[in-house]
Amino acid sequence: MLELQNISVHFGGIKALNNVSFKVEKESLFSIIGPNGAGKTSLLNVISGRYKPKNGDLLFKGKNITNFHPNTRPDLGIGRTFQNLALFNHMTVLENIYIGRHHLLKSNFFSGAIYWLSGAKNEEVNNRKEAEKILDFLEISNIRKSTAGTLSYGLRKRVELARAIAIQPELILLDEPMAGMNQEEKEDMARFIIDLNREWKITVVMIEHDMGVVMDISKRIAVLDFGEKIAEGTPDEVIKNKRVQQAYLGDDS
Repeated sequence: MLELQNISVHFGGIKALNNVSFKVEKESLFSIIGPNGAGKTSLLNVISGRYKPKNGDLLFKGKNITNFHPNTRPDLGIGRTFQNLALFNHMTVLENIYIGRHHLLKSNFFSGAIYWLSGAKNEEVNNRKEAEKILDFLEISNIRKSTAGTLSYGLRKRVELARAIAIQPELILLDEPMAGMNQEEKEDMARFIIDLNREWKITVVMIEHDMGVVMDISKRIAVLDFGEKIAEGTPDEVIKNKRVQQAYLGDDS
């Protein structure tokens, strides 16, 4: 589904990413790990179109999308969440989810003006059904009318995930979805991510610092250090890799 070919991103003399390559299979749960400053978020920014790589190619379902504008990503079927919450805090939970579905709405000013005679009515009904489905899935139906900015951090994380799901992605990018959560909130979020992958058949690419969660739920893992990929494989393969151990724990010598 996704392939990165020798991706490099430079900021002046700083190499945020240097010749990073890997493939993500359809319906996989793929995690990207590494110490702080390893280039993980820069990598998601390349996939989501926020950064244009200095070198390399990005392929999605076989199509080269390296130079596509970030606004095209939802139409391609790519959604994401952010490390720092990017909700519309003055809007309700339901309104935030509707924003995620905006690119799916086809009615314009004229068809909306003749609401009852056009497909606009059916479109709105379907929009509400899909939003309710997401609310039920993430167990936040009871806060649908709450203002997003008044919610606890853990609930706002769920709302951010809900908005990303509303895009109807085939691939979802999760940037530290469990950061700042307590153990119970982490367990809930891990369950939602697993269900998205297994039941909703959404391919997941996730950055996460909680190694226990990463090792428990990932199918494959790529490890970055100072902008370079130092390992890739199954959780068992990665955790036994000497370079990974050195990156996280330091050299015994």
